[in-house]
Amino acid sequence: MVNFDVPDEAPTAENRRSSFHDDANKAKSTMTMLTMDKSKSFYNKEYKKEHIGESREYWRDIILGVNDGLVSTFLLVAGVFGAGMSSTNILLTSISGLIAGAISMAAGEYVATKTQEEVKRAESALEAKAVKEHKVDELRFLNDLLTKLGIPEAEDVEAEEFKLRRALLGYYENNDDAHVKINIALAFGDVEASKRSPFVAGALTFILFAAGAVPSVIPFALTDDTTTAIIAAFAVTLVCILLVGGVKTYATKSNLFVSALENLIITAGGGGIAYGIGVGFEKLVQ
Repeated sequence: MVNFDVPDEAPTAENRRSSFHDDANKAKSTMTMLTMDKSKSFYNKEYKKEHIGESREYWRDIILGVNDGLVSTFLLVAGVFGAGMSSTNILLTSISGLIAGAISMAAGEYVATKTQEEVKRAESALEAKAVKEHKVDELRFLNDLLTKLGIPEAEDVEAEEFKLRRALLGYYENNDDAHVKINIALAFGDVEASKRSPFVAGALTFILFAAGAVPSVIPFALTDDTTTAIIAAFAVTLVCILLVGGVKTYATKSNLFVSALENLIITAGGGGIAYGIGVGFEKLVQ
């Protein structure tokens, strides 16, 4: 049966403004409580334990380091195994790959992180200069950012939105340091808590790359049978890859199975390609 009911009217600007005012009035007691209380530990911190905290800035290094160590070293080993190298030569190659890879990854991460932080500092300095020399334009820029934050544009001077914007812009007009910080946070997405240490990033990458490379090195140190060693390296690497995929979900809150399977496919597929290339080069040389 066709429904001929007349649909509800779309909310008008007046209704939206009325709703905004109602929400603002409901929040008055809460806002009074928040602004009057000076304690930093005022809020209940228990629910915040679900977040991973300041370590979130280094999860890229954690996953990149260990995953690259696992995958790249195994691919190297699979390639030279396919080329017919002896166990001793494969062992020396894998150790060289571990050392070179760990140093290269750590150096690259250190330089990249340091450069990124230097770019942020340079942008912050430019923003501080702009706030000082172009105050009116920067306040207008901040006014636009407030709109992007979800604060509605004011339709008249009596509107709550206008009073809120006037209060905020008035505060930042008289506080250059705070003005610079909020501009940087809103425009560049950079806050104090998001700063990364180049030393920590480099050290994490070095240690975890080396740890990830170990499963592909140890088997060739324990046996001269290259077939047994490559099978052992493959099996241990796959287990580690699945574990890394599982650990990653602790931070991403994503599906454990999908994350582990993704890592597994990348490693298995890459290993097959590397082995095939090694075999091809051996035949080409012969």
